[in-house]
Amino acid sequence: MASAKRVGASDPEIAWLDATALLRHYRARTLSPVEVARAAFARIERINPRLNAFCFLDPDATLTAARDSEARWFKGEPAGRVDGVPVTVKDAILTRGLPTRRASKTISATGPWLEDAPCVARLREEGAVLLGKTTASEFSHKSVTNSPLYGVTRNPWNPALTPGGSSGGAAVAAALGLGALHIGGDGGGSVRNPAAFCGVMGLKPDNMRIPFYPHSGPGAIGAIGPLARSVADLALALTVMARPDRRDWWAMPPGPVALDTAAGSIRGLRIAYSRNLGYARVEPEIDRLVAAAAGDLAALGAAVEEADPGFASPFEAFQTMSIARYGTMIGRLPRAERALVDPSLIQWWERSQRLTVADLVAAENERAALGQKMAAFHRRFDLLVTPQLPVPAFEADRDWPESRGYTAGEDWKVFSYPFNWSQQPALSVPVGLTNEGLPVSMQIVGPRYREDLVLRAAAAYAKGRALPQPPAL
Repeated sequence: MASAKRVGASDPEIAWLDATALLRHYRARTLSPVEVARAAFARIERINPRLNAFCFLDPDATLTAARDSEARWFKGEPAGRVDGVPVTVKDAILTRGLPTRRASKTISATGPWLEDAPCVARLREEGAVLLGKTTASEFSHKSVTNSPLYGVTRNPWNPALTPGGSSGGAAVAAALGLGALHIGGDGGGSVRNPAAFCGVMGLKPDNMRIPFYPHSGPGAIGAIGPLARSVADLALALTVMARPDRRDWWAMPPGPVALDTAAGSIRGLRIAYSRNLGYARVEPEIDRLVAAAAGDLAALGAAVEEADPGFASPFEAFQTMSIARYGTMIGRLPRAERALVDPSLIQWWERSQRLTVADLVAAENERAALGQKMAAFHRRFDLLVTPQLPVPAFEADRDWPESRGYTAGEDWKVFSYPFNWSQQPALSVPVGLTNEGLPVSMQIVGPRYREDLVLRAAAAYAKGRALPQPPAL
C-alpha cells in the first residue's frame, strides 16, 4: 500500500474527484474502483429520487466491472486510459446489457440488448466502469428533459427548474459527482445546453470525430459528446471515444487528436467575441458575465475582438429539417404507438405532412451557406466566443422559457444549433452565477477538426477557477 493518505470509501470528497484525479489515486493505491463505484451508488440512491437523473442501473454488473478493474490495477496492468473510471451513458445510446428505450414508451425494455454503440464499446475496452443510463427527452427531440416514460428531470441548483436537455440526466449526474464522465448526444445543443444550465463542462466535438451508430436521421447533424467537471476529463473522454469504428461510414479517418490542454497557452490566438450573433435576445446578467469572461481571455494573451459571424438566423431552416426528420420517425409508428409519444412529437409529425421537397432543398442550401460563412470567418479568427444560452434555467414542467418572455416555438436555443449544422466543435464552460444563483456559461467554437483549440482555450480560462458546486440536497 502506498504511503499517501488513503481516501475512505465514505469520504464525501470522492464525489468531486474528476477522472484524472481518480486515475492518480488508482496508481497510488489510495483508492480503488470498487470503493468509487460503491460511493457513487450511495449518492445515486440518496439523490436520484429527487432529481430523476438515472433511468437504469445494474449495481451487480457495475461492481463486477469495478472488481475486475481493481484486480488489474493491483497487478499494475490497467486495461486503458479510463480503467476504473465511473461513466454514465445517455438513454439514447446503445448499451450492451442495459435497455436503450430513448425515453419512449414505444420501445420495450425487454431487449435483448446485445450491442454497444461505438463510444460505449471504446470506453469499455479501456476499462471504464458503467454506472447506468441517464434520462433524456423522448428521441432526444427537445432541449428540456421530460418524457411520458420517465417524467421530469430536475436541476440540481433548484429542483423546481429544468436541467435543460436532451442530455439532462447526464448534466445532473455531472454536476453532483454521480460518476466522473458522462456521455450524451448533441443534435442541436443537447450536450452544451444542459451543461450550461447545470454548471458543468460539455463538449460537442466535430460532428465526424466520434463514430456514431446507429444514426437516427440525416448524417452529420448530431454528435456524441462528453460532459464532465474538468476540461482535462473532456479531453480524456474524447481521446478514448474518437477511436475508429467501421459501423459509421460518415466518420473521419482515424488519426491523432492533439489534446494536451494543460500546457497550452492562448497567447496570440485571435478570438471573436459575439454578444448575440447579430440577432439574438440575451438577458443582461448573462451578457455581463460572458463579456467579462471574454475579457479574461484577453487578459490571458488572446487577441479578442467583438465581431459577429455575419449569418442571419437559420432557425426556420433548422426547424424544417428537424420536423422532417422527427415527423418521418413518428409517421412510421403504428397508430396505437403514436398515441403514446410526447404531444410535441405529434405536432411535429403533423407539420411534417405539409413540407415539400423544395422546402428541404432550400433548408439544406441555407445550411451550406452557413457552413461556408463560418469557414471564411475562421480565416480571420481562430475561435468564436458567444453565450451558451440567452436565459438561465427555467421551470421544469415547461418546454420553453415562458417565464422569461418566450413563446412556444420561439428560438431560445439560438447559440447552439448553428454549429451542429456547420459541424464545428463547440464547448460550454461555466463563467459564473446569476443573482438567483443559477449557472451561466460561455460557448467556445472552433474551426472544423480543431477540438484542440477549443479545449486549450477552455483550459486556459478554467485554470485556477473552481467549478461551482450546487447547493447541498
